[in-house]
Amino acid sequence: MTTPVLLFDLDGTLTDPRPGIVGCMRFALDQLRVPYPSDDVLASYIGPPLRGTFATLLDTSDAERIEEALRWYRQRFADTGLYENKVYEGVPAMLDTIGHMGCAAYVVTSKPAVYAKRIVSYLRLGHHFQKVYGAELDGRWDDKAELLAYLLAAEGVGPSTSVMVGDRAADIMAAKANEVRSIGVLWGYGSEVELTDAGADILCRTPSELATHLSAAQSNKSLDASGGSVFRKLDSSGDA
Repeated sequence: MTTPVLLFDLDGTLTDPRPGIVGCMRFALDQLRVPYPSDDVLASYIGPPLRGTFATLLDTSDAERIEEALRWYRQRFADTGLYENKVYEGVPAMLDTIGHMGCAAYVVTSKPAVYAKRIVSYLRLGHHFQKVYGAELDGRWDDKAELLAYLLAAEGVGPSTSVMVGDRAADIMAAKANEVRSIGVLWGYGSEVELTDAGADILCRTPSELATHLSAAQSNKSLDASGGSVFRKLDSSGDA
């Protein structure tokens, strides 16, 4: 049996960043004197890279305009918004469980690495992970599939022994692009339909369900390096 390498998204998977991200979006749009939708609508953009989000919110493809919005966003985020964040209930216990299983774990996020590392440290999650991978401020690695490919190459990790865990379609699609299996989580910002349509191998509704599933899969020796099916789909009731 091969112990899997677990690749975790950050926002909406390990932590709930809504107050900080929404507040920084509002701040940036206020500075640009642009009207913005409700907080719930702004929260629906949590996960994908901000350049695309601001292109949509500003209804523009003007790179300078988008970068201006990013500068305002980051001005508030670096000092305030970064800390308006919390770990989801059940996540620390889930991370303890996979640690006891001997799994190596990484964070892989579209958020700039400079911020992601500070968040993981601030929320005292760093000891659970080998390393934190994120985008660069200039947009390099904004594409999550490319970032994931970079991580796999840099760490010498095989796709067949890896599992991507995330709450948005981009996480699942990045996994598929790299022939990595995926688990969609339903406590974040992506819907069941979004994750199913993206092709998640299974869905988990709570961190404890994720931990239980991984532990059971390992005990049953269903995690192997052959590239075969590791996870069976969960039905709509969420029963494993």
